[in-house]
Amino acid sequence: MFYSEAHIMKYSEAKTGRTFVIRLEDGDILHKSIEAFAIEHHIKRAKLNVLGGADKGSILIVGPENGRSETIVPMEFVLPDVYEITGTGTIFPDSEGHPELHMHISCGRNGIAHTGCVRRGIKVWHVMEIIITELIDNNSTRDTDPITGFRLLQPK
Repeated sequence: MFYSEAHIMKYSEAKTGRTFVIRLEDGDILHKSIEAFAIEHHIKRAKLNVLGGADKGSILIVGPENGRSETIVPMEFVLPDVYEITGTGTIFPDSEGHPELHMHISCGRNGIAHTGCVRRGIKVWHVMEIIITELIDNNSTRDTDPITGFRLLQPK
């Protein structure tokens, strides 16, 4: 087993609160719809699962051009057709207290799969089902990392 004191795992404990069962409709934008729902229902922290269809033209962030460069340049993949999707994610508030979704999905069609982040716009094809489980008794946030520019989870 590998262990390094230089990289101690950061963690905090949470309890589960409410659970929401959601159906998004044709044309909804996944991350925008979920963040708007979180604001409306006062959800600050949560874990999510999603499945359904992503429409043609949806955009995935599929990784950096160069994994270890100083400047991180994201790559995009535009879905050329309708894809089946499944994914998981979290919601934590940003530095201003707004709930921010971080979700990765895998998209498959005809034996070919693509996996990535939903932040650039996944458009619902007919229907998406989402289960949101609220996390309570926790103060973790998503803060901007000065080195990478990523909005990283800060367990508190």
